[in-house]
Amino acid sequence: MVTAPEQPGASVRLRPEIAALPAYRQGRPAPADGFKLSSNENPHEPLPGVEAAVAASAHEIHRYPDATALAVRERIAGRFGVTADEVIVGAGSVSLIAQFISAAAAAGDEVVYSWRSFEAYPGLVTVAGATSVRVPNRADHSHDLEAMAAAITDRTRVVIVCSPNNPTGTVVTADEFERFMAAVPGDLLVLLDEAYIEFVRDEASVDGRTLIGRYPNLIVLRTFSKAYGLAGLRVGYAIGPVAILDAARSTAIPLSVTAASSAGAIASLDAEAELLARVDVIVERRDRVRAALIAQGWPIPQAQGNFVWLPTGDATSAVAERLFDAGLVTRAFPPEGIRVSVGEEESVEILLRILGELVPASQEGAAV
Repeated sequence: MVTAPEQPGASVRLRPEIAALPAYRQGRPAPADGFKLSSNENPHEPLPGVEAAVAASAHEIHRYPDATALAVRERIAGRFGVTADEVIVGAGSVSLIAQFISAAAAAGDEVVYSWRSFEAYPGLVTVAGATSVRVPNRADHSHDLEAMAAAITDRTRVVIVCSPNNPTGTVVTADEFERFMAAVPGDLLVLLDEAYIEFVRDEASVDGRTLIGRYPNLIVLRTFSKAYGLAGLRVGYAIGPVAILDAARSTAIPLSVTAASSAGAIASLDAEAELLARVDVIVERRDRVRAALIAQGWPIPQAQGNFVWLPTGDATSAVAERLFDAGLVTRAFPPEGIRVSVGEEESVEILLRILGELVPASQEGAAV
């Protein structure tokens, strides 16, 4: 009897939880005449000054970059009124979250976060060897901070709060967050993930900038990927107590922030006014799309990121396929819903036309 050849690497002993872990799934490419609305990317092309700065960095690609991204840290520190040592820069904020989790949690420890939230969280926790504790979102798709605080045990080492929440778009209010911080142990690491903070227009929302220096266990994370349009360069940052940042630095892959990333980040800060004007365009488009969908009958929750959340439930895959057939690539999370990034203006008419044909008969979970 002829047996099938064993696949290379099949006999290597791997961690079973890692072997079973699904890889991060990037959105499908958009058709040539379609629109990619699956990755929360900024639809605007880079500013000429940013492109020039990144291009100029190519003259030094035979050299290693500054391992600490000092120039970027100094610029960020000046904007937030902290020292450069209180800033850490990484290959996107998700990379930094992985570093903080690894610094604080190991086998037998727990990491608490709301669910559904950023899809990378479960994988980051598993890779660190820790256990995820997922606290269900409230009916309005927002964090239930009281339930999250109640889920903390002696085994909890990290809590992640995502505001605005990806993929549902809801925010944690400043009052809610203050009560939460008063309720959690002072030695518990709290990560405030603000990847979409520049798109927030709700004045009640928490803003990590106002919290810096108030809590010795709080880390505020932000990114250049979304509002600043540097998704392809992978650069994010975190601000917090030096001792915690030093622990995270010890878990980092050395030299992961490239010279091109640093150059792009600094040039983006130089052009911040123009970039934030582009953010205003996206915010106006987001609010217009949400209002139109609500008028159609869709129960769209609060939208404070650069995306809207469609709570499509069991119809998620079918609705996503209809949108794809129309040339719109979205991010589906069966059986819960679909995240639709706010993209080019030309995509809006198509999105509203297709979804207008698919309005759910039930209004359960109505918009808030």
